[in-house]
Amino acid sequence: MAFAAQFAGVYLNFSPEDAPSRTRKLAAFLAEGMDAQMWWDGFGKMAAVAIQPYDIEATDGQNAVVSVAFQSGPRRLMLSVPIYYSGDDNGKRFVVAGRPAILPAPAPADLPQVAQPESDDAAVAELKPQLEGFFKDYASGDTAGLQRYVAAGKTLPSFGSAFTFAELKDVVVPVGGATREIQAVVVWIVPNGDAPATPSATDPAAVGGRLEQAYRLTVEKQGDKWYVADIRGAGRAVG
Repeated sequence: MAFAAQFAGVYLNFSPEDAPSRTRKLAAFLAEGMDAQMWWDGFGKMAAVAIQPYDIEATDGQNAVVSVAFQSGPRRLMLSVPIYYSGDDNGKRFVVAGRPAILPAPAPADLPQVAQPESDDAAVAELKPQLEGFFKDYASGDTAGLQRYVAAGKTLPSFGSAFTFAELKDVVVPVGGATREIQAVVVWIVPNGDAPATPSATDPAAVGGRLEQAYRLTVEKQGDKWYVADIRGAGRAVG
């Protein structure tokens, strides 16, 4: 699949100015006797990025059709590449065995909603100020400050000022015991180069952008306070 993705990186990017270079690069992938430009007539331009292996359909022990996903302008597309495999004493060897085919990418899957869990409003009220302090130090990299919000015996890495905490937008705390799995929606300020990350600024060229992200946290209640034991991506949305 990696061979097909490398081939796609050459095949899907062309312009008349780069035709000689493309010919030389394609030679590393093509079977003997194939058209050096893979039946491109030398006119027009195409550019592809985000090229990734997607699927493979083996027709026998030596032949397969490999699908590669890619982005071209605003469109997400697929490239189907016939590949021949030859394994011998010299190692694994591959070659493009025929004309590729560009295809539309599959449409996004339909995502059913997940019911919102019963909320513990009292725990939400207790957790919010704790989480605001946690995320502020989690962003800034204040190790000593961060540790005040982390469960005993645990340590967590931080962003080290890569982002600035802007807002704790939402907290979902299901009913439970002293240890809970909760979700938090956080707004980060993404710095714009050397410009100050001030969300009140009005010039888009001089201010960092706001980026909402969702986290799943394991929190533990010790005494009258909640502490963070773990943090990771929240997964799919609820509600």
